Amino acid sequence: MALYFRPQTRRPALETPAPLRAPRALFSYRKHWAQRFGVAPFLPMTREEMDALGWDSCDVIIVTGDAYLDHPSFGMALVGRLLEAQGFRAGIISQPDWHSADPFRALGKPNLFFGVTAGNMDSMVNRYTADRKIRSDDAYTPHAAPNKRPDYAVNVYAHRCREAYSDSNIIAGSIEASLRRIAHYDYWTDKVRRSALADSKADLLIFGNAERALVEVAHRIAKGERARDIRDVRGTAFMVPRGWRPAEDWAEVDSTQLDKPGRIEPHVDPYAMEGGNEGGGRGEGRGGKSPSPLSPLPGGDWKGPSPLAPLPGGEGKVVAVPVRFMPRAEKLAARKAERAKQVVRLPSYEQVKDDAVLYAHTSRVFHLESNPGNARALVQGHGERDVWLNPPPIPLTTEEMDGVYGLPYARAPHPSYGNAKIPAWEMIRFSVNIMRGCFGGCTFCSITEHEGRIIQSRSESSILREIEEIRDKTPGFTGVISDLGGPTANMYRMACKDPKIESSCRRLSCVYPGICENLNTDHAPLISLYRKARALPGVKKITIGSGLRYDLAVRSPEYVKELVTHHVGGYLKIAPEHTETGPLSKMMKPGIGAYEKFKEMFEKFSKEAGKEQYLIPYFIAGHPGTSDEDMMNLALWLKRNKFRPDQVQTFLPTPMALATAMWRSGKNPLRKVTPESEDVAIVKSGRARRLHKAFLRYHDPENWPLLREALRNMGRADLIGRSKHHLVPPTQPLGMPPEKRLARPRSSGFGTHTPVRAKPR
Repeated sequence: MALYFRPQTRRPALETPAPLRAPRALFSYRKHWAQRFGVAPFLPMTREEMDALGWDSCDVIIVTGDAYLDHPSFGMALVGRLLEAQGFRAGIISQPDWHSADPFRALGKPNLFFGVTAGNMDSMVNRYTADRKIRSDDAYTPHAAPNKRPDYAVNVYAHRCREAYSDSNIIAGSIEASLRRIAHYDYWTDKVRRSALADSKADLLIFGNAERALVEVAHRIAKGERARDIRDVRGTAFMVPRGWRPAEDWAEVDSTQLDKPGRIEPHVDPYAMEGGNEGGGRGEGRGGKSPSPLSPLPGGDWKGPSPLAPLPGGEGKVVAVPVRFMPRAEKLAARKAERAKQVVRLPSYEQVKDDAVLYAHTSRVFHLESNPGNARALVQGHGERDVWLNPPPIPLTTEEMDGVYGLPYARAPHPSYGNAKIPAWEMIRFSVNIMRGCFGGCTFCSITEHEGRIIQSRSESSILREIEEIRDKTPGFTGVISDLGGPTANMYRMACKDPKIESSCRRLSCVYPGICENLNTDHAPLISLYRKARALPGVKKITIGSGLRYDLAVRSPEYVKELVTHHVGGYLKIAPEHTETGPLSKMMKPGIGAYEKFKEMFEKFSKEAGKEQYLIPYFIAGHPGTSDEDMMNLALWLKRNKFRPDQVQTFLPTPMALATAMWRSGKNPLRKVTPESEDVAIVKSGRARRLHKAFLRYHDPENWPLLREALRNMGRADLIGRSKHHLVPPTQPLGMPPEKRLARPRSSGFGTHTPVRAKPR
């Protein structure tokens, strides 16, 4: 049944747990007095630039691990311009030398706070490969120079800011702070580290998309509050004494033991829907069956006297008494009010650092409390203090998104970089971000943990204006827009068909194990956008570079035809990730059948358009849940389909991801976690990881000795031979010593997919 398209121009106000403040519209605040200085051509990075603008000081100083690129795809620019629009003077300290505090004094002491960010990537993902080797370049630095940021940059920068000005407010943000906001497994040290808030000693940590929280906090500090005293803003985390509560009537839900995720109550669904799940299981999703309107209140209390209560003075005789049963709406309100004053206590840092299974349990509970419509506050002990996390931020409306992306960005690197090449800038300067968020829930990806599952989309008019700005203002524009996308290419304006259902949902993915019946998968708004963008004067071609969710795309043949006919530049990159059920079930990715269906449509529409075009699939080696046999079957599939991957992507455990919890614990947090729950195969040893990468590059002679040995050990020597049905030949090519083992393959890391070059034959 087709679902109607509901424009996401306004979001209904969600229940705001007291004492959290109700979220305000992003641009509804009275501007700070410094708005009189107007708009800066670039946010200043030196005292000389401040003098030229007439500033004696900065209200906010943003410290970042990236080069300053004044473009909305880069966090420091977006945050800085947003603060400027609120009337604040924002300065930038970019990639400072962290070995002393002097560079952190370059702009003086900020009037309000230091905003500390590692940049657009986690500093450890940015600096190290999946083999824990230091990368030779940094895409966010002029000339791609390496080693321009420290390890754990948020912590280091915050300490230097404190050293520079001990009494300044320090607020940590960025994807690094967001994904390290509770105790987390760190792949590079192979240990569980404390929350970045505890280690950085920042006064406040803002997680997720920071705009709403940042603007409120900035205005409140400007009115005289201290950052450490602000404890009622969604999307923020702070340190408190053990046992602190916002008010006396708050209750703590103990979730510090295995298989005890607090009381997971079924949410009252106004549509009385059945089913729903959280990452594939049923029973804790959309509440299963909605409770009867005649059921008791939470805790077992009836509204009114019990129907079997003894009469006063009746010597225990039980008689029926008329009662008024609570209407469903009242019951829903009562349950929300009860949850609004609950905080879920996670196992402490001291517990999870030594207990891997308890770590998986913590990850599961954390992810279940991620929907801003029903999430409760979380608290986790760190020594004698607690890290307190308020519920996630309310997503931005379309109007607010338009306002953020419509700010007066220079759309260029800061002039101080001269003609230096900055690879990240070269990659995005002709692209447009049209949405945020992802409801895919892939376990190896951290987008959902940072940006949320609710899609936040810009309006058509806002996107078209930005394309015109690129055409008119960006040097080097040749008429080609490199991408219209975001975390995904084709989730634009998709949402649950009803906000009441959306706000009560506890699923970890809207598209796994199948696409939810309540999800609007209409691609019509995106098709309309593509057509209008192509029609703009001066625009010759628009390609789509963001990852395509092909299991959604096949629901709309019209979209696939539009995409293939007009927006593919010879190759289209998609990510099936694997072919086998074992690893795919741990990734929460669709089966290879969805890829085959999309491939059929892709080839059909390419032929109709008279174009020779190819799909470029990505695959992951070494993901939790992957066996040697799984990789062998993937290699056989690649050979049957005549794919020869040039570079491979090896699984890299990133902070907060569910797959990282699997890697750490060997358990599956997609279901209830106990010591006896499902074991997950983990590929950790160097040889096993090399073997899995070798299967992906089955065609490379350097991998053949290792593959032959593995195939014999697996009892599959029948795959060694020279026919088209064999995987590897029995001997090495002439000139290569037979004893030569696998050379160190090139590793692409995990921050982005590396192209897998198909060689059709």
